[in-house]
Amino acid sequence: MIALALPATNEGGFVPPAIEEMHLPEIFPWGADYGTGVGKQMLLVVLSVIIIAVIFVRASRKGQLVPGRLQFLGEFGYGFVRNGIAKDVIGERDFLKFVPFLFALFFFIIVNNIYGAIPFIQLPSFSHPGGAYLLAAIVYFTWIGVGIKKHGMKYFVKATVPSGVPWYILPVLVPIEIISNFLVRPITHSLRLFATMMSGHLIVMLAGAGIEYLLVLQDNIILQASSVLVLVGGIAMYMLEALIMVLQAYVFTLLTAIYIQGALADDH
Repeated sequence: MIALALPATNEGGFVPPAIEEMHLPEIFPWGADYGTGVGKQMLLVVLSVIIIAVIFVRASRKGQLVPGRLQFLGEFGYGFVRNGIAKDVIGERDFLKFVPFLFALFFFIIVNNIYGAIPFIQLPSFSHPGGAYLLAAIVYFTWIGVGIKKHGMKYFVKATVPSGVPWYILPVLVPIEIISNFLVRPITHSLRLFATMMSGHLIVMLAGAGIEYLLVLQDNIILQASSVLVLVGGIAMYMLEALIMVLQAYVFTLLTAIYIQGALADDH
């Protein structure tokens, strides 16, 4: 693990890293005052698209009966999303048309998350809320569009009026369904990804700052020795964060498939 060397002290002692220190200044600061500067995260997002395109184009270019490593990786990744998410959740009748979307979504998220585990980069793109909100918005309008295409404007009735519910409960239940499906769902979909990436990255930064403070900036040998415990804990959290990076890509894509399946379903 490459711990980020952050200023950990001032005259008063240890100062933990702040959230602002997670995001580096814009590389090309034109328009930074209006939030339009080009920063490290934006470049990493663009790089992720190039990485995914290169890997899967090369993996599918020369198909062989006995696949090589790259072809096996491509087929395994495609099969996992196709069969393990799209087919199992959406169903055999409708799943194929959504496989490209779910496939692109899964690998786009996983590559941008794994950045946080790569030394010297160590910055998950979705530790910034903007990317997570935009991704959730794309998914939001996708499953609403799928519902309207399948059911017409009656979709909004199907999505907010559960079948088989007594009429006298509907005045209470319908507002809850509207808030849950059309307001809470996209917010939690984005915040789940953003919060886990930000918190995991912040914990690793905190461990790095703590190691620097105890090992480098302290004269007490006992405190210096205790930095080993912080290092062990930091490595454990680093490995946990790497696992969560993959898990969150799966959860985000799985929920997307669930929302699409719900939009296609005849009954709510």
